[in-house]
Parts: sequence; structure tokens; C-alpha cells
Amino acid sequence: MNQRAKDRTLGQRLADLLWTKYARLPASTSDYSVTRNVRIPMRDGVELFANLLEPKGPASGTILVSSPYGYNVMGSAITGGMFACRGYRVVLIRWRGTFGSGGTFEPHMREADDAADIVAWMREQPWFDGRFATHGFSSVGFAAWALLMDSPPELATAVIACAPHNFGAFVYTGGAFLLSTVFEWSFATTKQEEPILPRIFAVLSSRGRIKKALAALPLVDAAEKLMDGKAPWYREWVSRRDLGAPWWKRADLTEALDRVHVPVLLQGGWQDGFLRQTLAGYARLAERGVDVALTMGPWTHAQGGAEGARILLPEALAWFDEHLARSSDRRRATPVKVFVSGPGEGWRDLPAWPPATVEQILYPRSGELLAAQPADVGEVSEFTYDPAQPTPTYGGAFVTQVSPGLTAGYTDDSALASRSDVLAFTSDPLTTELEVVGSPVVELGHSSDNPFADLFVRVSEVDAQGRSRNVSDGFVRLDPLAPQGLIRMELDAVAHRFARNSRIRLVVAGGSHPRWERNLGTRDDPATSTRMLPSHRTIDLSISRVVVSIRGVDQGGADAVVESELLDQAKAEDAGA
Repeated sequence: MNQRAKDRTLGQRLADLLWTKYARLPASTSDYSVTRNVRIPMRDGVELFANLLEPKGPASGTILVSSPYGYNVMGSAITGGMFACRGYRVVLIRWRGTFGSGGTFEPHMREADDAADIVAWMREQPWFDGRFATHGFSSVGFAAWALLMDSPPELATAVIACAPHNFGAFVYTGGAFLLSTVFEWSFATTKQEEPILPRIFAVLSSRGRIKKALAALPLVDAAEKLMDGKAPWYREWVSRRDLGAPWWKRADLTEALDRVHVPVLLQGGWQDGFLRQTLAGYARLAERGVDVALTMGPWTHAQGGAEGARILLPEALAWFDEHLARSSDRRRATPVKVFVSGPGEGWRDLPAWPPATVEQILYPRSGELLAAQPADVGEVSEFTYDPAQPTPTYGGAFVTQVSPGLTAGYTDDSALASRSDVLAFTSDPLTTELEVVGSPVVELGHSSDNPFADLFVRVSEVDAQGRSRNVSDGFVRLDPLAPQGLIRMELDAVAHRFARNSRIRLVVAGGSHPRWERNLGTRDDPATSTRMLPSHRTIDLSISRVVVSIRGVDQGGADAVVESELLDQAKAEDAGA
């Protein structure tokens, strides 16, 4: 039976206060009560459990939050209490198979059907006033996208942060299995319902074993040994490689981008693993004319849920005030707000993404140079990728939690350029700052003596002291049946200002492990095979290039082209032609 509403406990009040202080939220305006273990029937007879948070006084609307992670005292404050303290009714739902909810836990596979049933249940509740919104970060944001698959007429708006709308495409980003992210998430999720202290101990004490498992083959066996069969979904994810198959269709919510009609706020981070899908979602909604806004910060996934919350959550609250509570105040100056890293780093308000830019082309040359002039015919560079000793991961836009020595985000990647299985091309020092905004494009004349091959490409910044830091990455698993030749790769979008006297570096490698699984160099099933063969690569520099988009901002905030030595050279070339 459903329990009765109860006042907040002292622990809940303290958690709400601490989170208000940490996230820099406006002062609370309301007390609220909590009804625990509300039962929500699904079409297949399963019941989901939820907590209902109701403000003491008129509610400004209802916010649905659906999570696989449960709601401890602090989790409830972060996902629900912050809204209930400010006049919103909040329904905190637990995914099927988690924290008392019935059914089997099949992460990212049942959310669309369950979302429709949750709305049907909500319509029958005496407290429902006919309007609601949805909110979520990461997998909770995926559940918010699920609500938009069949957008009900009562839905007023949505705020979705650092989340995918196509989970299968995320798992196989660039065509290869996203190993460390999916492995670590699966392992941590198997421990999440244990008491907090044993859970923390279990995760921390397993870090060494996780590192060994990520380096082990075959992939399926390594996971089974560590997770003791408690993550059956992992075997499915790593084994089912046809994203067009019906099995993966359940995890693909891309159609929501063509169905949603309500205002949507999308939030992400330049170093978040869901960067590409966040921007793709914004682009499609903007193209359709939906009232969509975008905020992109400098964060990794973990940082987005921590220090990033100081931006993302006050924004979400203001968005709900405007679009759910129908406040008369328009809270955003422009639809797009992005953080530009580098010298003078800070936030920029933009009318759209990407903004107007000027293209600049750089060319890899013999002698490890990145120059304004293209290479001559016959100029090549070569390297060998050996899956038995895979090129390691140094930072980047992915999700990591517990692997020792594996760090997501911006990091010193100087050691990467010095490896024998990596090509690195570095420009002369810049004579002025250079703001690169948008997605760099790299074109490589690539051939391999083994058709089973991956390409990992990175743009980094080398400072005046010679230290290198990653800026933007691209990855692709090449089609072994496709003819060899020019490969075009669109790298992760950026908003970064290169410092004066710094240099731009292009890095080319055969992989980035364990961020992605290694390419074994064979036609064998990557999930179950241990056989490995190396590949020798040749890059035809005469048809290779890097295209970056340059934008400047003057003191008044107007667009202006940044004049650099590279642009001066390009102008001179045009004049000479």
C-alpha cells in the first residue's frame, strides 16, 4: 500500500540546505512533504515505485524525474528537493528492476514504454493539474528523452543535461565499442544498491582489477569475471554490433527530435561523453523551429554533475519558472550560451550554434610540421599500430569513474606525441590569440596493409613551455571493405582560444585504449576473440589537411575575425594566386 505523506526529516532538510548552498540556488520559498513508495502500474503488470514530493501550498506544476540510481537523502535533494523547495511538485520514479521497482533491469531499453504508462497514471491522480515538465542528467536525461518520444499534450517543457537520445550510437561511438565508459558504468551499477560504505569500499578496492579487466581479452570473459554475471546487459551491448537491428531500436530515441514541440533546454560539456548527441539534438530542434536553448560548459561528465551544477541547476530552475510556472520574466539573453576556454576564458552569449566563422586550413608536412602550405606530392608519414600494445588514452570527452590512471577531460597529453605508434604535426608559434569555435575537420590520405583498422585523431594546444593539452578528438572504425584513400573525420566541437605563442598540434594514431576497444586487426568477433594482428599505416600528406573555424570577439562583443600569422599567410597566398 502507498504510504502517507510525511514532513521532511531533519536529514532531508539539511541535505536540501547543503545543496542549495553548493549549487548556488535561490532561496527556498516552500516547505514540502514526502510520500514514499507510491506504486505506478505498467502495462505488463509490473509496478514501479516513486516518491512524491509536494510543496505545502499551491504547486507551480509537476516535474517528472525517472532514475536508475535510486534516491538517497542527498540524491533526493539534488533531483527533487531543489524543485519542491521552490514550489514544484516532483515525482521521483525508480526504473524497473531497481530499488524496489518490479520487473527486470534492462537499462536504456524500456524507458519509452514506461514513460507513456507513467503519464497515463499521472493523469488519474487527484493532485495533477494538467501540466508537467521533465528533467534529467545522464541516464536520467535519457528517460526524459523517452517522454518526448510520444510527447503528451500535458507536457509543458523539458530540461535535459549531458544525456544521450540514442544509447546504441553512444555505446558504439565512431563504430567501435566505448570500452572504459560502458565497462565502468556497468560495474558501478552492479554495486549501487549495497549500503554506502560497503559500496564505496567495493568500488575502490576493485580499481586494480578493473584496470586489468580493461586490458584483458576476450572482452566478454573479462567482464564476466569481474562482475560475476550481475550485469547481463553488458554482454548484450558488447556482442550486438548491428545498430540497425530491432534489438537496439528500443534504445534509439532519435525520433523524439522530430516529435517534440515544447520548449527544450539542452545542457552539456565540451569534455562530456555525450557532447555530440547534445549538439545534434540542439541542431535538429533548432532546424525545426522548436523553442530550444543550449548551454555548453567546460566540464567532463562528472564535473557537470558537480561544479557544473552551479550553472546547470539554477538555469533549469529559471527555465521551469518561465515555461512551467509561466513566470513573465524571460531569463535568457540569447538561445545559446557557451564557455570559451583558454586566455580570457569565460561565457559567450550567442544567437545560435555554431556561430559565424572563417575557415582556416592547416597542412601536415614532413618533419612533423603543421603549416599553411600543403605538402608536396610524394610526402608521406608512416606508423604501425599493434593491438597487443595499444596506443593509450590521454584525456578526452568521455565518461570515467574508477579506472586508475585514466582521466577524462583536459589533460597533459605530451607523452602521446612522443610515441612511436603516433604521428604528431606541430605548427609554428602563433603571433596572436586564435579562437577556434565549432567542429574541426581532418582529412587524411590513409592506407593500411591490414584493412581492419581504426583512426584516432586529435587537435591539441602546445604551450610556450612545450606542454601539450588536448582540445578536440575524432575516432572512426574503418570499413574493411571500403576502398582506401581519403578519410574525412569531424572532430568534437570546441570553443577554445589558443594562446599567443602556443602551437597547434595534430595527432594521428590507430586507437585510444581503453576509451575505445582496440581493433584486433582481424575479422574475428571483437567480443570473444583474442587473436591480434598489427597494421602498418601510410598517410599521404599531399592530400591531407586540417580545417578549423575561427571566430573573434572584440571588446564590445561583436563578431570579428582574429588576425593571426596563419591568416596573414593565407592572405598572402591568395594575393600571389
